Amino acid sequence: MKKFYFVLFTLLFAILPACNKEVKTSGNGTFSYNFEGKVDFNANFTNERLRIEFILAGDASNQKAYLGTVSREPQWSGNPDSLIDPFGYGEYYFEAFEEGELVFSTGFCSLFSEWRTTEEASRVAKSMTHNVWMPFPKKPVKVVLYERRRADNVFQPMLEAVIDPADKLINTGRLNDFAVEPYMVNGDDASKVDLLFVAEGYTAAEMEKFRKDAARFAEYMFTLDPYKERRGDFNIRFLLSCSRDSGVDIPQDDVWKSTVCESNFYTFYIDRYLTIQDHSKIAEAVSGAPFDALFIVANCAKYGGGGIYNAYALGTSDNDRSDPVFIHEFGHSFAGLADEYFTSEVAYEDFYNLDLEPWEPNITTLKDFGSKWADMLPEGAVIPTEPNDSTQLGVLGVFEGGGYMAKGVYRPYFDCRMHHNNSEGFCPVCQRAIGRMIDFYTR
Repeated sequence: MKKFYFVLFTLLFAILPACNKEVKTSGNGTFSYNFEGKVDFNANFTNERLRIEFILAGDASNQKAYLGTVSREPQWSGNPDSLIDPFGYGEYYFEAFEEGELVFSTGFCSLFSEWRTTEEASRVAKSMTHNVWMPFPKKPVKVVLYERRRADNVFQPMLEAVIDPADKLINTGRLNDFAVEPYMVNGDDASKVDLLFVAEGYTAAEMEKFRKDAARFAEYMFTLDPYKERRGDFNIRFLLSCSRDSGVDIPQDDVWKSTVCESNFYTFYIDRYLTIQDHSKIAEAVSGAPFDALFIVANCAKYGGGGIYNAYALGTSDNDRSDPVFIHEFGHSFAGLADEYFTSEVAYEDFYNLDLEPWEPNITTLKDFGSKWADMLPEGAVIPTEPNDSTQLGVLGVFEGGGYMAKGVYRPYFDCRMHHNNSEGFCPVCQRAIGRMIDFYTR
């Protein structure tokens, strides 16, 4: 039955031009698509939010998914006209069907998918949680979770479940009493990017410090293109999530704290990599708040952070590079941008399959460059761009090195915020990708 639905919906959106503006295959048969039709929000959903917890488990070779807690939460703040994902980004894909009709879809990444590319994953099996949010359905929905196969980039179904909104075991309990404080509200949540800053490692006595730290990040974001000219498209709020202890876990220094989200440095044994391994801790913290995107502010002076597409971004508050780290990590989580550096220490082993085109919009293996920024290059541009050095600053091209790999992966600019914290800003390719994501939430 799983294979039947997978093939059926792949063919359906490939053969119906009225509903299918552009099939995005990345040259490899991936079934993601741009959907031209509209889902009737009021007919299918309430204004509340459904949270579905998944447990992802496995190792480098295999993974499985299991259904966890299902919760009913307050306000769905997304755009009612943007219920079907047009990008096809992410290592996972989620769809919801009502009576056979697709009514919601989204792509995302998880820390677990990153861990599977580490050496440790070749020796041991682990599990991690991940949560997906969608509008609360009025009728039973069949939800399907897919994984992107590394061998061919094709999304393969890994879990199906039917969720009945009348099920008495759907959790409706209040998980916390954290206040949500508006910082900048430019209009109805349904037509804005609702960015929520979350306090991590701030005690009740440190909430004023959190407000100042979060405001600093927000104002810094609006100094850079394309955010600068799109300020009016954002609503920004602060979640006053109080922790028992001040600071975050730094395992390499034997520092352990009791915090709301249980963030920690030394992820994958990398000194600077700050993440939250239990995604459900974040979900519980934000369960009463409206949001489209999350940035978690860790009350710490150490350099580091992390960003996971359509999940969260995280950075420290008090390092002298905290502002550029914030905007870099938010580029990952909000717009699906890849890292463009290739010389820093990472735990991954051959993160990208060089025989396939990566899904991220700002890197390429040249296997399907036409789907990336080929349309932005001048006629007759030499590919790849030579020389690959600082004489090419400000030039849009195809520079070798990116995605943690010195060879075989190419980036659009010699230097961009996704490559280095000291660059002037985002390159035109990254700006376009960010702009398209803002449009998705607002138009």
